[in-house]
Amino acid sequence: WDLSSEQENATVSSAGAALLLTCESLFSCGGCWSRPPVPEDGGRATESVPAAVPTLADRVTSLSNRLQDEEGDRAETYRELERVLQGDDGHLQSAVLSRMIAAASRDMRAAQGVTEDVRTAASDVLVALACSHFDSVMYELQRHMRALGEISEDFVFVTLGKLASSYALRCVPFVGMTLFALQTMLSQVGSRRTLRAVCGVLEQWAKAANTYLRHWEKCPFPRMREAQFCSSVSPLFCHVVGSWLVCEEEEEVKQAVLGAMAAMMGLLLHEEKHRGRVWEQLPWLLGQYQQVQDTSRVTKGLSYFLEILGEVKIPIPKKKVQAIGTAVHSQLSDESKQPSEEHRSELSYCVLLLARVCPEHTVAFLHSQLGSGSEAARVVSLDLLRALVRSAAAEGGQSLPLLAQAVRTVLRDPSRKVARAVLRFTKELLSCSVQSCSAWDLVAHVFARFSQASVRLAQGNLSVAEVQEEADLQALCLDILRSLDVSVRGMTKLLWPRLLQYVVPAQYTGTLVPLSRCLRELAERRERAGHEDGEEEPGVVAFRERAKLPAPQALLARLLVVAAAPHAGGGCGVAALRLLQALCGEIHGAVGTVWAVKIPFLLQYLEGKSESCLDSAEWERLLLEFLRTSLETIKSQAWTMGLSFELSQQMGSYPRLSREQAFLYKAVGMSLAACQHVPYVRGELKKYLLRTNYLEESEREGMISVVAGAAESHFHLALEEVQEFGACMEERPVSGAFNRLKEYQEGKRAWTHMALVLAYSRIALCAPREQLPARVERDIVGHILRHYRASCQVLSFAFSTKDVQLKLSLIRSVAEVSRAVQGAGGSRRGELCYKRELLGTVLGFVKAEPRDCLASPVRQEAFVAVGHLSKLKPSLTREENRDLLDQCLQSVMPLPALEPAEEEGATAANALPVHVPGGPSLPASPGDPPSSPRCALPPPAEPGVSVCGPTPVLLSRSQCPHAQTMGALGELLTALLEEELTSSWLTEMLHVLEYWLTSAKEWERERALQACAQLLGAYEERFELSGENSFGPFGSMVGLLAPLVCDSLATSRQRAGACLGHLLRIRGKTLETGAEEDEVQPLCQRLGAPDAEALLQASSRLAKIVCKHIPPAQATDFLSAALDGMLSVRPACAQAAGEWLLTFLETCGGQLFTEVPEILSIIYIRMPTMQQDTLRRVLFEAVSLLARYHLGSVIDSLLQKRLPMDSDTVELWRVLGRKFFVNQLLRVLMEKLKHSGNDRARTSSAKPEADDDEAALEPLKITRAIFEVVSTLQTSEAVQRLLPELLPVLLKQISTTLGKEMPFPQDSSQRKLFLKGYTSDDNPCRLSLETLEAVLRMCLDGKWLWLLRKQGAWAALEDPRAHPDGVGLLTGVLLCAGTISLPVVLVLTQWLDAPSANLRLMAASFFAELMKEPALQEWRCFQPILGALAEKTQDPSSTVRQMAARGLGNLVSGAPEKLRKHKGAVLEALRRGLEDVASAEVVAESLLALAKVVDELKGKAVGSTFKDLAKATRTFFDAEQASLRSAAFTLYGVLAASATRRWRSFFTQDLDNTWASLVLHLRDPDPGASTACQGALRLCAPFLGLRRVRQGIAVNTQLSAAELQDDICSQLAQESPEHQQALYIATRRCFLRSCADLQAVALDVAGVLVEHAGTEWLTGEEAMLLSAALRVLRGDGDPRVQQAAARLLRATGLEQPPRRR
Repeated sequence: WDLSSEQENATVSSAGAALLLTCESLFSCGGCWSRPPVPEDGGRATESVPAAVPTLADRVTSLSNRLQDEEGDRAETYRELERVLQGDDGHLQSAVLSRMIAAASRDMRAAQGVTEDVRTAASDVLVALACSHFDSVMYELQRHMRALGEISEDFVFVTLGKLASSYALRCVPFVGMTLFALQTMLSQVGSRRTLRAVCGVLEQWAKAANTYLRHWEKCPFPRMREAQFCSSVSPLFCHVVGSWLVCEEEEEVKQAVLGAMAAMMGLLLHEEKHRGRVWEQLPWLLGQYQQVQDTSRVTKGLSYFLEILGEVKIPIPKKKVQAIGTAVHSQLSDESKQPSEEHRSELSYCVLLLARVCPEHTVAFLHSQLGSGSEAARVVSLDLLRALVRSAAAEGGQSLPLLAQAVRTVLRDPSRKVARAVLRFTKELLSCSVQSCSAWDLVAHVFARFSQASVRLAQGNLSVAEVQEEADLQALCLDILRSLDVSVRGMTKLLWPRLLQYVVPAQYTGTLVPLSRCLRELAERRERAGHEDGEEEPGVVAFRERAKLPAPQALLARLLVVAAAPHAGGGCGVAALRLLQALCGEIHGAVGTVWAVKIPFLLQYLEGKSESCLDSAEWERLLLEFLRTSLETIKSQAWTMGLSFELSQQMGSYPRLSREQAFLYKAVGMSLAACQHVPYVRGELKKYLLRTNYLEESEREGMISVVAGAAESHFHLALEEVQEFGACMEERPVSGAFNRLKEYQEGKRAWTHMALVLAYSRIALCAPREQLPARVERDIVGHILRHYRASCQVLSFAFSTKDVQLKLSLIRSVAEVSRAVQGAGGSRRGELCYKRELLGTVLGFVKAEPRDCLASPVRQEAFVAVGHLSKLKPSLTREENRDLLDQCLQSVMPLPALEPAEEEGATAANALPVHVPGGPSLPASPGDPPSSPRCALPPPAEPGVSVCGPTPVLLSRSQCPHAQTMGALGELLTALLEEELTSSWLTEMLHVLEYWLTSAKEWERERALQACAQLLGAYEERFELSGENSFGPFGSMVGLLAPLVCDSLATSRQRAGACLGHLLRIRGKTLETGAEEDEVQPLCQRLGAPDAEALLQASSRLAKIVCKHIPPAQATDFLSAALDGMLSVRPACAQAAGEWLLTFLETCGGQLFTEVPEILSIIYIRMPTMQQDTLRRVLFEAVSLLARYHLGSVIDSLLQKRLPMDSDTVELWRVLGRKFFVNQLLRVLMEKLKHSGNDRARTSSAKPEADDDEAALEPLKITRAIFEVVSTLQTSEAVQRLLPELLPVLLKQISTTLGKEMPFPQDSSQRKLFLKGYTSDDNPCRLSLETLEAVLRMCLDGKWLWLLRKQGAWAALEDPRAHPDGVGLLTGVLLCAGTISLPVVLVLTQWLDAPSANLRLMAASFFAELMKEPALQEWRCFQPILGALAEKTQDPSSTVRQMAARGLGNLVSGAPEKLRKHKGAVLEALRRGLEDVASAEVVAESLLALAKVVDELKGKAVGSTFKDLAKATRTFFDAEQASLRSAAFTLYGVLAASATRRWRSFFTQDLDNTWASLVLHLRDPDPGASTACQGALRLCAPFLGLRRVRQGIAVNTQLSAAELQDDICSQLAQESPEHQQALYIATRRCFLRSCADLQAVALDVAGVLVEHAGTEWLTGEEAMLLSAALRVLRGDGDPRVQQAAARLLRATGLEQPPRRR
C-alpha cells in the first residue's frame, strides 16, 4: 500500500475524523447507524447548478445524467466515469455526488436485469469516488451491511474488500463495525460466491489492521491496540477454522479461504494468547501446497505470515523451521512442478524471511539438503545459500564463514549443474569484499573447475550439450576471476603466493587474463607497501611455506609461450606481456630497464591487430629477439642454462604440432645460441639429435629448430654434429633384408633423412653470412642431395620419389639454401654450382603432379624454390626462362575450380590441421586422409634472423591451397622478371599468360588475372630500375584486359581493374604524369558490385580514363586485342570489349590518321567472324567514329577492299549513310565518281593491264556505295542539296556503263560478291540506274517515280537502242518535277563535245528533250545549245545525229520565236539529215523534225526549200523502213497543208507522180505509216485532178484506210481508167520489193483493182506478165505473200488448172 497517500487521504477534514470516532462508539454499543434518505428524484430538480462549473463537474454531471436516463451502454458509462473520477479534486456538488452514489449502489446490488459487467463497473466507480469522498461511500456500504440476520449482497462485500485494499488506514475506524457485521452473517453464508466475497473482506480488512499496527503513528486519530483487533478477528478465525477448512470446495473457494486464513494468522500473532492457535494452523497452511493447484497463493500467504513473524520478533520452534523449509524447498526442487520465475522468487523470499528469524536453523537445514541424493535439491540449496550471502553481507557478514563451510562439502560434486551453482555461490561470496581468508579458499576451486572443464573439452568425447555446459562453466570461472577484488586490506601476502602458482601450469592458460590483472595489482601493492604488511592473518606464513612458487626461468618461459599466441584465450598474449613487465623484479633484477622499453614496444605492435591481420612469423621474430636481448642483458650462463632446462621441461605441457610447442623449440635454440658454454651446447645438440622420435612430426620440427637456432652462434659446431649424426646413422647396421625393408616401410630412416635435409638447409639459412660460402657447396648442398638419394633407396634399388613429404622436404631445403646463398652474397649475385641439377629436380616434381587436383603443396613450394634459384648464378637464357614459366603455368592454371565450400572458406577454428615436413599445421580439405598434406608452408625468415623454423599456423580453407599456390606463382613471376627487367621480356611473359587470360573457363581466367596483376605490379615497382622510357605492350594489354572488367566472377573483374591500374601507372611513369589513381582505385572496387548497371557504369568510366593514355602507335595492338575480346562467349565481356573499343576511338580517333587503313583492315578481317547483331553494331560504330575524324581515309579504305561489295562492305556503307556526316560522305563519293574516269584516262597508259579491271571497277564501287548510302537515308535533305552536282555525275556514269559488262571474269567470285543481293546482274549500267533511281526517290514525289516506271524510262535507259528515248523520258519527268537546273544544263553542255559517243548521246538526248522547255531561253544558254545541236547533226554517231535532229524539231515547242529567227540554219541542218544515207533513223528523225518546223513556219517562210523538201520526201514513200515511210507521209502532208499559192501548181504536178503511192500505202503494213499516209492523202486531196475522187476523200472522213482505198479504186474504175492503170503500175512495181509486207499489200491492192474494174483492162502481154509474176510469188517463202498471190490469181482467172495424167 501507498502509506503516504493513505496518510494524506486520512487527514482530508476534521469532520471526517470526528465521523470515524462516532462510528467506533456506535460499534462498541452494538447499534447501527443510518444515512439520511436521498430524494427519489436524486435531488436533480431541486439543485441549482452554479454559473461557473469546472470542466470535471460538467463531465461527471453529464455521465450521471446518462446513467439516470439509462442511455447507452451502462458498463462503458461507468468505466468512463471511473476514468473521469481519477482526476476528482473533491469539489463535486453534493447533489451530483448523492445521485452518483445512489445509481452505482443500486446497480451494484441489483439481483436481476443488470449484467455482471455493469455491477463490477459500478463497484469500481464507488471505489474511485472513495478517493475524495470516502465518508459518503463508506456510509453507503455500511448502510447495506444488514447485521440483523440478513446476508448482504455479494458486491457489497467485494466493494468493501476493494476499499480496504486501496484505503487501508482510512478503513481502520470501521474495522470493528465491519467485522462485527460479518460475524453475524457467517452462519448464513451459503453460496460459494458469497463465501469468496466474505473471505475477501476478511483478508483485506485483516491486512488493513496489520498495516495500521505497523504504521499507527502516521494516523491522526487515536491509537487502537492489538487486543482490539485480535478480539474482533478471533471469533471469525475460529468460525473459519471450524467450518470452512475441512469442506471440499472448488479451487477458487480454497484460494479465498487460504488468503483470509493467512491474513488473520498474521494479525493474531500480535497477541500472545492467540499464538498457540496460530501455530496449530501452520501445518494446515503448509499442507495447502498439496491441496491447491496454484501454489503461488500458498507461497504469498506464507511469505505474508513470515513477514509478520519477523516484525513481531518471536522465536520459532525448530520443528516449525524445518517444516517451513521442507515445504518451500520441495516446491523449488520438484522438477515436475516447474514454478514460474515470479513464484520461485517468492519461495526464495520465504527462505530469506525464515533466515532472518532463525539463521542458524535455516543454514543447518540447507546444509542438510546439500547431502541429498537429488541433484535438483543440491542446486536449490546452493542457490538459496547464495541468496543468503547477499542477505548476510547486508547484515554485517557474521554468518558468511558458516555459509562457506556448508558449501565446501559439495566442491567435488561431479554434477555440472551443482558445479555451476557452486561457482555462482563463490562469485556472490567473493563480491562481498569481506576481510576473511575463508572466502578466498574457494578461489582454488575456481581454478580447479576451469582446469577440469579444459581437460574434458580437450578429450573430445562430449556431446554438443555437454560441450556447451563445460564452456559455460569456463565462462563462469572467468567471470568470477574478472570480478575478483584483490584490494582487500591485509590480503596481499595471502593472495600473492596463492595466485602466482597458477601462472606456469598450462591447464590454466585460459585464466591468464584475469589472473594477470590480479597479480599486477598485487605487485603494485607490494611495491607500494615495501613488502611490509602488519595486518597479515594467521596461517599466511604457513601457506607460503607449503606453496611451491615457480622459478623465475619458468615464469619467463611460460609467459613468452603464451605471448607467442597473443589472441588465443581471449587475448592472453597481451596479458602475459603485461604480467611479464610486472614480474621483472621476480624474474631477474637486470632486465627491468630493458623490459621497460621492449615490452611497451611489443604491446604497441599488437595494438589494433586482429588475429587475421597479425603477421605470426614477424611476431615470433620479435619475441625471440626480445628473448635474445634479455639473455644478453642477464649475462649469466647458469641462468641461461636454467632457462633452457625450463623450456625443455614445459614442452610436454602442450600438444604436438601446436604453436606453443614450436615456439618452445625455437626458444631453446635461441637460448643455446646465447649460451657460450660449448660443452653444454654440444651435449644439448646431441641430446636432441639422438632422442628425437623422427616418426613424430613435432619432434622432427623441434630438432630442426633447435639445431638451426644454435647454428646462429655455433655454426661449425651445429654443422659438425649434424654431419656426425648422419654418418653414424648410415653406418648403423640393419641385419637382414627383411629388417631393412621393415624399417623402410616404417619410415624411420626415410623420416630421419628428410629431417636432416631440412636441418642442413635451416642451418644454412641461420648461419653467419661470412661463414656460409666456404661450406655451402660441399658440406651443405652435397649432404642434402646425399640424404635425399638415401631416403629414396631400399635394398640397393632406387624408388621413384612418389612420397609427397620427401618432395616437400627437398623443395623446401632447396629454397632455404638458395635464400641463404643469396643473402650471403650481399650486393653481389650468389652462385650455386648445383643450380641446374636442383632446378631440373624441382621442375620434375611439378610435372609429376596430377592435373585434376591440388593434392599437395608441391607446386607452391616448387614455385618458391624456383624463384629463389633463378636469382643465383649461372643465369638462364630468355628461352629457358620462357619454357620454365610455361611449365609452371601449365601445372596450375588447368586445375579444376574450387568447390563453393572452399570458395567461401572457413575459420581457423574449424580447420583440420595437417602438417608437412618443415612446415606448419594446415587445414585439410574434406575427404583428405590425415596424412595427406594440402597446403604449403610460409616462407622462413630472412638470413640472420633468429626465427630458425617455420611457425605452425592454422589457415582457413580460403587461404589454402589454391590461394597460397597462386601467391607463390606471383613471386616466381617477379623473380623471373628481375632476371631481365625490360619491357620486351615482360611482353613475352604476358604473351605466355595471354592463352590463359582468354580461356573459356572462368577459374582459369581468374588465376591468370591474379598472376598478371602480380607481374604488372612487380614491373611497376621496378620500372625506374629498367631505365626505359616507353612501355610497348600497353595498348595490347589494355585491349586484352578490357573484356575482363565485366567477367562473370567479381574477383576476376577486380583483378582486371587492378591490372589496368598497374598499366596506367606504368604509362604515367613513361610520360612523367599522374596516373589518376584517385579515380581508378574506387572504380576497381566498384567492379565487384553484383549490380549489372553499376558494373557497366564503372567499366565505362574506367575506359574513359585508360583509353586516353593509349599511344596512337599502339592503337592497332589495342584494337586487335579488343576485337578478339569481343568474340568472347560471355556477352558481358564482349559488350565491355566493344565499349572500350568505341571509347578509345571516340577519345583518340582524331590522332589516328596514319593508322586508319590498318585499323580498318583489322576490322574487315574480323567482320566475317562476328555475325551477332550486338558485335556487328560495335564494328559499324567503330568505322563510323573513324569516319567522323578521317572520312576520306575511311572511304578510300572501303573502296580499296579486295572484295568491294560483299555484305559486310555494303552494310558498312549503309551504316555510314545513317550518320550525321552523310552530306560530306556523299560529296566525297560524288567527287571521286566525278574524277574516276578522268584519273583512269590519264593513268591508263601508265598502268599495267592487270590493273585495268581494278581501274574499271572503281566507278562501280563508288556508284554502289552511293546507292547503299542513299538507300539508308531517313531524310532527303542531303541528297536534295547535292542533286545539282550528283545528277550529272550519275548520268555520266550511266552513259559510261551503257552497253558494258562487269570487269570480272564470268565465273569469278568477285563478280558474285559484287552483285550478291542486287538486281544488277551483269549489267553495270543497271547498277548506275538503280543508284540514280535511289537518288531520285529521295528528291521526287512519288507520282513522278510512278510515271517513270509507267513510261518504261528505266528499261529504256538500260537498253542501248532505246537509251535516247529513255533519256528523253527521264529528262521530261525531271523537267516537270522542276529538278533540272542551270548547273545541270551547263555540265551537260560540255558533254556535247565529249570524246565519248555515249556521253555525247546522253547530252544530245537530254537537250533534245530540253528544247521543249520554254524556260531554256531564260538560262541564256540557248544560242550555244542550238548551235551545238545543229553541229551535232553531222556527228559521227548516227544516234547523236538523230537526237540532234529531234532537238531541232522540238524547237517548235520550246522556242518558236528562236526557230523563226534561225529557220535557215535549222532547215539546212535538217535537210542535210535527209541526205544521211548511213542511218534511216537519222532520216526519219529529220523528216519528223521538218514536219514540225514546216508546220510552224508555213510554206511562205520555208521559201525555196519547199520544192526540195517535197522532192526529197517522196523518195521515201516506198522505203523499206516503216519509220521512213511514216515520217515521209507526215512531212508530205504538212507540205501539202503548207503549200502557198506560189507552190500550189508545183505541188499539183508533184502529186501526179505521188498520188498512186499514197493510195497504195493506205494499206501499208505498218499502222503508223498507214495512218500517216491517210492523213497525207486527205491533205493532198485538194490538189488531185479527179473530182469524184477528191470529193470522196473529202466527204468520207469516217472511213478507215482500207475502206478509203476501196472507195478510191471504185471511183478510178468508173471515172479514169488511165489513173487506174497508173495505180496498177505502181502496185506491180511493189511486187518485186524485198519487203514481204509491202509485197502482200501490193497484191491485195491489185486484187481490189481487179475486183472493181475486172480483167478486161489487162492486155494480153500484161496478163501474161502478171500471171508469171504471180506464179513466182506463189512460191515465195513468206506465207502472207503466197496467200495474197494465190488470191490474186483466182481473182484474175489467170490460174491454170493442174494437168491430168
